Amino acid sequence: MAPTEMEESPAPIEQVTAQPIEPYDPPTRAVVTDARTPGFIPRERRLWIAALAAALLVTVAGLGLLYLDDTGYQSADRALTMQNESLTGRNQNLQDQLKSTQTNLTATLGQLATVRAELEHPHLTIWNVPQQVKGSSWYLAGGVPDTFTYHLNATSNGPMSVSILTLEQWAKAIACVDSGAGTTNYCMHHNGAVISWLNVTSVSYDFHLGEGCADYLSVFTAASNVTVTPNVSVTYNPASSTTGACA
Repeated sequence: MAPTEMEESPAPIEQVTAQPIEPYDPPTRAVVTDARTPGFIPRERRLWIAALAAALLVTVAGLGLLYLDDTGYQSADRALTMQNESLTGRNQNLQDQLKSTQTNLTATLGQLATVRAELEHPHLTIWNVPQQVKGSSWYLAGGVPDTFTYHLNATSNGPMSVSILTLEQWAKAIACVDSGAGTTNYCMHHNGAVISWLNVTSVSYDFHLGEGCADYLSVFTAASNVTVTPNVSVTYNPASSTTGACA
């Protein structure tokens, strides 16, 4: 047989025995350390920190005190404001009461002044009854009281004549009538008179001469029948000295 080329077989594989791995130390890392001792703080820094802490404490305490003071002041201010409002209201009430009291006092003083004047100078009505004069021979007469102001007021439904006479003038008027020299209506007003109102229907006059003299009278006459409606009054007002015909 012809020789045949044999295939080259691969070389045998050597068996490698696994060896244990030698220990490996990693490269040392350079560590930079502070040369100073760990935890050490310089004295100056400690003092500064302490001072800062103290300042902070003082500041906080001060702020707290300021807050408390401000709160207290606000409360006090509110209280004072309320008190002021209350006092203002009370003051207004007192002013109103005072004004009312002053008004009442003024009115009372006015009333007292009126009462005092009335007590010092009482006013009295002495003749207010209507009376008739029946013709020219009739007359109405009344005395004017001493120490009084004589308020002569009268009306009539027809012409009348009124005179204020002294007692002497009155005597002359009576003598005139008695002698037949004239009627009563004439003689009473034409033999002297302090003051006269002839042929009138009303008269109003305040006579003062009797305040210090008891020497006067008033007389009413008419030429025909009339009704006289008097409203004669007096006010006590004594003169400090004699007056009129008595002076």
